[in-house]
Amino acid sequence: MLSLLGMLTALGLLIWFAYRGVSVLLLAPVMALAAVVFSPGEPLLASYTQVFMPAAGDFIARYFPLFLLGAVFGRLMEHTGSARVIAGAIAKALGPQRASLAVVAACAVLTYGGVSLFVVAFAIYPIADALFRQADIPRRLIPAAVALGAFTFTMTALPGTPAIQNAIPMPYFGTTPFAAPGLGLIAALVMVTLGHAWISWRIARARSRGQGYDHGAPALVPALNAPGEAEPRAGDPPLWLAAAPIVLVLLANYMFSAHVFAQMSAPWLSEPRFGATTLDSVRGLWSIIAALTIAIILLIAANWRRLAQPAATLGAGANTALLPIFNTASLVGFGAVAAGLPAFALVRSAIDGLGGGPVLGLAVSASVLAGITGSASGGMSIALDALGTSYLAEALAAGISPELLHRVVALATGGLDALPHNGAVVTLLAVCGLTHRQAYGDIFMVAVAAPVAALAAVVMLGSVFGAF
Repeated sequence: MLSLLGMLTALGLLIWFAYRGVSVLLLAPVMALAAVVFSPGEPLLASYTQVFMPAAGDFIARYFPLFLLGAVFGRLMEHTGSARVIAGAIAKALGPQRASLAVVAACAVLTYGGVSLFVVAFAIYPIADALFRQADIPRRLIPAAVALGAFTFTMTALPGTPAIQNAIPMPYFGTTPFAAPGLGLIAALVMVTLGHAWISWRIARARSRGQGYDHGAPALVPALNAPGEAEPRAGDPPLWLAAAPIVLVLLANYMFSAHVFAQMSAPWLSEPRFGATTLDSVRGLWSIIAALTIAIILLIAANWRRLAQPAATLGAGANTALLPIFNTASLVGFGAVAAGLPAFALVRSAIDGLGGGPVLGLAVSASVLAGITGSASGGMSIALDALGTSYLAEALAAGISPELLHRVVALATGGLDALPHNGAVVTLLAVCGLTHRQAYGDIFMVAVAAPVAALAAVVMLGSVFGAF
């Protein structure tokens, strides 16, 4: 019980300090070691050098290409004006009267097309701010609209999304980014419906009380972006060219995963120098890497004259990838240490005691670990490293499709991850110039409550109909 108390205390302090802006790069190892101190007999330094660091390093080794390519692609979309053109076109089509829906749609299009959610937050905020100001909607609701479009259904539910959360399960289950597409679409519909209903209700309530743009959200902190940056520029690409790279990412991802790599023979992958793996374990990752690479080449070729300093843009994109992946890897290390403590065995026993088989067990385990780490990708990596093999074996023995496990674990880590210590939440609030007190409640409803409801719906449907 002392070990469990220590782990919960460490988690509470991690959330508390992250809520106040302390870097998780520092917090995660400190709190991991604090949890170890509460576990008698557990070696302190060995937990750091032999558990924390290998787990963090393994995450970086596996997924750095996706973070790198995603960040470069996002930065190119931003610097060429493509992201601004797409967001502006959606906002113009829907109009200020549907300001929140326009923001959600713009964020969804960009993230589903492979643009990093961190880049999306910067690119969309000026447009969102202008729309909410024009419609006289409280600006404290902007983060919720951005979170719904960027942090939820395009991250974990929509089939084929190049998000890291949809890529991590593939090596474990031998699946593709299009695993269980029907269940993914249902989950997306649940998230969009519930999230948009909440934001619409909050807008209606604010208007009934006479609350306008500035109500409840004075500029206590400076926004990291300026509203004036949303204005279209003469050199921006036409809409068809701006959207072409996003369409290419989706199409190329499908072609590589379903046809090119699926029909490829790669016996050399069984050699130890290539990790003694199989093609099914890597073709999903390869597909996303190939799709993003081709889209980046297209972006550069089609917009060469719009890039004042192409090398600087590529370098800035590469640098943008470093902080997110190291933050996530640090949280993965924290979770790996927690998963090795006696307290985790108690948590695992409690989860197994719920019954319901491997699908429910994986859903609960991944959700809990995502909440502990404050990271969907971090929590998912820990859950699959610790439990993926055993749950897969149970599922196959019970005739359950690995595709169902893929979609469930992706959805499971896209709910509790958005607690206050989540890095994307902290960044989004900073971009919008708002505090947790002002805006987090609405973020919670659309990025935590709605995804958890979608997960529950998929688990129930999957238990009856299987993957579809």
